[in-house]
Amino acid sequence: MSRDEARAIRDTDLEKDRARYGLLAVVISNLAIAGVAIFGVWQLHGDKAVIVGILTAAFTAVSSMTTAYLGIKAVSNTARSIALGDGPARRYTEPAPPAPPAQRTP
Repeated sequence: MSRDEARAIRDTDLEKDRARYGLLAVVISNLAIAGVAIFGVWQLHGDKAVIVGILTAAFTAVSSMTTAYLGIKAVSNTARSIALGDGPARRYTEPAPPAPPAQRTP
């Protein structure tokens, strides 16, 4: 096995670990937010207006956390694939000159 192959395998393993632990951090954070929201609702004993506020804030935090993780992961994967030459590279191509107008015959 050459050095390049060993490095590629090591980089792939590193990316898998980053993805695994990043997702684990998001899931644990979402569970913590849900736990705090449930505890807050339980302590309020039926005050509907505040319960709606707590649940709305919890939903916003969970959706923001998850969306941020997925967006950052997608951009990271795209940048990596372009840097390695696997993805579509955008190259500027000059447009073809327009065809000359046709000659009219009398």
